[in-house]
Amino acid sequence: MSLLVLLFLLLSILDHSLPRKSLGFIDYESLAMISSLLIVSRGMELSGIFSRFAHKTVMISGGSKFRLLSTMIIVAALSSAFVMNDTAIFIFIPAMMAISRISEIDLPEAVTLAIISSNIGSAISPIGNPQNIIIWRSYNLQFLKFTGLMSPYAILWLSLLLAFIWIKTRNKNLKTFQIPKIEIRKGLFYISASLLIVNVLLGELGLSFAGLVLTTVIMAIAELGVLLSFDVALLAIFALIFIDFNEISSLFFGKFFLETSLQKILIFSAILSQLVSNVPATVVLISQNVPWFPLAIGVNLGGTGMITGSLANFIGVRISGISLKDFHRYSLPYFLIALFLTVALMAIL
Repeated sequence: MSLLVLLFLLLSILDHSLPRKSLGFIDYESLAMISSLLIVSRGMELSGIFSRFAHKTVMISGGSKFRLLSTMIIVAALSSAFVMNDTAIFIFIPAMMAISRISEIDLPEAVTLAIISSNIGSAISPIGNPQNIIIWRSYNLQFLKFTGLMSPYAILWLSLLLAFIWIKTRNKNLKTFQIPKIEIRKGLFYISASLLIVNVLLGELGLSFAGLVLTTVIMAIAELGVLLSFDVALLAIFALIFIDFNEISSLFFGKFFLETSLQKILIFSAILSQLVSNVPATVVLISQNVPWFPLAIGVNLGGTGMITGSLANFIGVRISGISLKDFHRYSLPYFLIALFLTVALMAIL
C-alpha cells in the first residue's frame, strides 16, 4: 500500500514540475481507476476462481480440441470484460501453457488465440482495458450504453476467432490427461467481486480516487498478499501513457478529423494502434475530439494485430516465450480480416 501511495506522490510531483504546454497533465482519475481494478483483479486471481474455470473447461471438453480451445477463449474473453485484459493474460496464458504440455495443442497457436480473445473480450466493457476506461470517463458515457454498442462488434470478432479454431481443429481429439481440482477462496472472491461493483459505481460518479482508497484499505485488512503482489511497474507504464498529448497531436493532425467519416476514424485508430499501441493512440485521438464510438472500435480492434498494438500482447508473448514470428503468423491475418468485416458492419449499422 505504501508503494502505491508513494508512486502517486512521485507522479504528482513530476506532473507539477512539467511545463503545461509541453506534456500537459497525467489523468489521475483514470490512473486511480486502473489501480483499483488491478488490485481487484489480483484478488480474484488469488481466489482461484479463474483456475477453477480453466479446470472445468478441460473437464467438459470431452477430448475435443475445438471444444477445449473454443471454451477457453470464450471464458478468457468474458473474464477480460470484468478484470481487464492484462490481468486475464496472466491467468489464461499459464493455463494454456499447462494444457499444451499435457496435450497435443500447439503452444504458439493456443497462446496467440488466448491473447486475441482477451483483447476482444475487454472491448465489451468500459472497465475491460485502459483505453476503454479513458474513453468511458472522457466522454461521460453510461456503462450499459457503452456495453450495448460495443457488443455486436465484439461478437463479430469472437465469431471470427471461433471460425478460425474450427477450421484448424475440426475432427481432432486430445490426449487423455488429468488436472487436479482447484479450491476457491470464497471470501476473497466475494470481497473482490463486491469491490469491482463499487469501483464501477464510483467511477461513474467521478470518484475513482475514493474507490482506490477504499479498495486499498479493505484489501489491506482482508488479504494483504494482494497488495504486496501489486504490479507497481505496470502502473508506472500506464502513468506514462496517460499523459495528455494534446499539443503534440494538434501539431501533427490539426483539423484532420473534423470532416472525416466514422469508417475512416475506425481504420486510422486501428492502424495508429499498431504503431504506438492502443492506449497512447486513444489519448492522442481523444484530444482531437473525434467521436467516441469509431475510436473505441478502432483502438480495441487495433490491439489484435501487431505485438505493439496492446500491452497485453507484450505480456502474453513474454510469459509464454513464443516467438514474434509465431505470434504474428496468427494475429496479423486475423486483424486484417477482422478490420475488413468491422468496417463493413459499421457501414450496415
